Amino acid sequence: MQDNAQFFLVVRIIFACLFILTLVAGGYLFKNYQRLFGVHADMPSESGSARNYSKLLVFLIWIHAMLITGCFALMR
Repeated sequence: MQDNAQFFLVVRIIFACLFILTLVAGGYLFKNYQRLFGVHADMPSESGSARNYSKLLVFLIWIHAMLITGCFALMR
């Protein structure tokens, strides 16, 4: 039983670090929001809906990463 507890402690520590890294990545996304998702003059074929779709995909992946890493960091 002791080995099992040590394994879960290591897993929790790893996922807690990943959770913090995911938070930092989210801060980077919000800080550079306009640069990442704004209008680009060198891409005239990009429409507003394409930019919105890109934003949706990026933020959904980020939210899922937050949920997964948070759940594994808090498991018992």
